[in-house]
Amino acid sequence: MLYNIGDTVKTKKQHPCGSKLWELTRVGVDFKLKCLGCGHVVLLPREKALKAITKKIEKKDN
Repeated sequence: MLYNIGDTVKTKKQHPCGSKLWELTRVGVDFKLKCLGCGHVVLLPREKALKAITKKIEKKDN
């Protein structure tokens, strides 16, 4: 799957704040994820991030 900066993704495990939704702020060798629940930022290696992500949330254009 192709990921871009600004995409919203859902992870297998939830963050301690209770949210499973994250925004991608960096894509490359490392993925930088920002929690949409509390704003916490996490930097993960690409392999680990791809295993943690279950699906990409599609944005609805209105």
